[in-house]
Amino acid sequence: VQLQASGGGLVQAGGSLRLSCAASTRTLSSYAVAWFRQAPGKEREPVAAIVWNGVTTYYADSVKGRFTISRDNAKNTVYLQMNSLKPEDTAVYYCAVRRLGTIATMRDSGGDYWGQGTQVTVSS
Repeated sequence: VQLQASGGGLVQAGGSLRLSCAASTRTLSSYAVAWFRQAPGKEREPVAAIVWNGVTTYYADSVKGRFTISRDNAKNTVYLQMNSLKPEDTAVYYCAVRRLGTIATMRDSGGDYWGQGTQVTVSS
């Protein structure tokens, strides 16, 4: 599965961005999808995840109430809407997928396939 993450950029604190993760070689309809981020000098951490049918989602405590993960299987795309951005959200964001993955698996082990990452920079 080839994944293309996009939508990153430079935004002021309090602003919003929407990241997209699009699959170009296979349908995502049976895949769980997660977003991870990695800031300089820090370990990669899970941010949000969604199961294949969108029924169950996961958010890291640090982004709850600010970020929303959603999916449009018809467009083969998963989104991460990020509102009320903070400087500490600055990182490279990656999407990852796993066929029929669970929230726990996505959160703890990541995906079988990863996108290339998109940079999000939040200025204070």
